[in-house]
Amino acid sequence: MKDARIIGTGVYVPERVVSNAELSANLGTDIDEFVSSVVGIKERRIAAEDESAADLAINAARAALADAGVDAKDVDLILLATDTPEYISPATSVIVQDRIGAVNAGTYDINAACAGFVTTLDAAYKYIIADATYRNVLVIGCYAMSKFVDWKDKKTSTLFADGAGAFVMRAVENEPHFLASKLVADGSYSDFMGIFAGGTKMPITHAVLDENKTNKLRFAKKYPPEVNINGWPKIVDDVLKKAAISLDDVDIFLWTQVNLSTIREVMSLMKIPESKTHTVMEKWGYTGSACIPMVFHDALHAGKIARGNTIVLCASGGGLNMACLAMKF
Repeated sequence: MKDARIIGTGVYVPERVVSNAELSANLGTDIDEFVSSVVGIKERRIAAEDESAADLAINAARAALADAGVDAKDVDLILLATDTPEYISPATSVIVQDRIGAVNAGTYDINAACAGFVTTLDAAYKYIIADATYRNVLVIGCYAMSKFVDWKDKKTSTLFADGAGAFVMRAVENEPHFLASKLVADGSYSDFMGIFAGGTKMPITHAVLDENKTNKLRFAKKYPPEVNINGWPKIVDDVLKKAAISLDDVDIFLWTQVNLSTIREVMSLMKIPESKTHTVMEKWGYTGSACIPMVFHDALHAGKIARGNTIVLCASGGGLNMACLAMKF
């Protein structure tokens, strides 16, 4: 039986560090206590003015390829998860393909907001399992949301950050890695958060720019906290049932790095010890579609992930989109 093995990981974070103290000074109010203790963010990385989504993705991709010992020319497919693309068109993945020299790779982007990387990883596993012509697949999550943040908006400027993470997947025979997955969506939340201008519904005009609302990332409505608090345990339970494994069989659970308090509450409700997770929002902020490969890479290098481990990845984001995947590493 065919399956896919993760043979390399890589991350990239921009050089610029923005602390809670700097944001407090910019906003004219002290945000540190809430943001550090409840949300879990102490600082975040922000892309330079001349640094784009493709730049972030390329750096993470090169790091993952180097870790895997794979030449870019040997990559058969590049799947890239982002909702902060280089352009509306063409796709960011094809720009990455050209700039890293992956001349033999097909490409496409996936936008499932912050659930994007787990959704994309799911697709990568299934490409390799289903089609013998895909041997090496590069999976990337990148996030350049600072380009769309209003730095006077406390709700968004304190949370969102930039970064990228990547996996190199290789086809293997008779090694069980992929266990089960599930995707969930609820479009009734599609107008709760987003960048609503710039597409076909609301093209950018002088009036849109003068208003300076819909061209920036906005929380238009408040998400009920139970979306994740109820949603994450349910989708995890569904995936574990599909995989025919129990909570005790899982070595580590990696969640969307959006809110430390939510992660702790969910794990408490599920009766999972906090030692069975890992976080990076404290140093890198919330990196949306990139946060799952970034927290995976960091946990791996911290010694919290080892070969043979059973791992559950669970991510959610605007849309609403949610994705969960269980695998053997």
